Amino acid sequence: MTEFLNALTEHAFLRTALLAGLLASIGCGVIGTYVVVKRIAFLAGGIAHSVLGGMGAALYYGFDPLLGALLAAVAAALIIGVVRLAWSAQEDTLVGAIWAIGMAIGILYIAKTPGYSADLMSYLFGNILLVPRRDLWLMAGLDLGLVLTVVLFYRQFLAVSFDEEFARLRGVPVTFFYLLLLCLVAVTVVLLIQVVGLILVIALLTLPAAVAGHWVHSLGGMMGIATLLGAALTSAGLALSYGPDLPAGPTMILLAGAVYVLSALASGLYRARRARRVSGSGRANAPGLSADEP
Repeated sequence: MTEFLNALTEHAFLRTALLAGLLASIGCGVIGTYVVVKRIAFLAGGIAHSVLGGMGAALYYGFDPLLGALLAAVAAALIIGVVRLAWSAQEDTLVGAIWAIGMAIGILYIAKTPGYSADLMSYLFGNILLVPRRDLWLMAGLDLGLVLTVVLFYRQFLAVSFDEEFARLRGVPVTFFYLLLLCLVAVTVVLLIQVVGLILVIALLTLPAAVAGHWVHSLGGMMGIATLLGAALTSAGLALSYGPDLPAGPTMILLAGAVYVLSALASGLYRARRARRVSGSGRANAPGLSADEP
């Protein structure tokens, strides 16, 4: 850890990587909470993997791969959302198809692009150490857009996440806000690609929020804890990977997975102990029974 802190003061690319992780954790915590609560991780996975097609096409035609990723992610989100609302029975098939087709298109474009693109491979597998400083402004702008949208429509997203039928009866335009939520997921996927790559993006999108869900049951509380936990995991993963020269993205995911498993075990034990305590208290207070009687 001391070695990492010393290097942090000496190397600008490490400071840029740390800031990229912190910026990614904002989208990870805020939108990841909706993904976990609404149980749309599979849809998010389809969106994430379809962006390879947009990235490959953008690189082939000479554009920024992140722009292609953003356009492909939003397009995939809208297609998945419309089909899910119109033909829910075909939702899993469509997500799998978009997942595969997007990656196939990306691979074809990569194969036809002259030379080898290290940048594109870093988007695929993740390399936070290669994030350009100019991309920090893009990530900050995307974060600002995400947070402002969630703040403005918090109650509508809350209703859509927990009970679509009730929200529809209350006059909430469910279709619009569901599609908007999927577009926010698409933007968050592009944010996280910078840090861990599209292959690992779903883990960082869901694990911090899932850990928060073990301990709090309010949407706002989950968002706050997931954001802080995402920041801690990305920073700690970067620090742990620096000394042994390990890939930072997979190190972050393994750390997040370990925290999730420990949290699940601890919360399970806590609930079991609390249930026994409540049960024992109920038996002790029952009429005609003492605490010693079976």
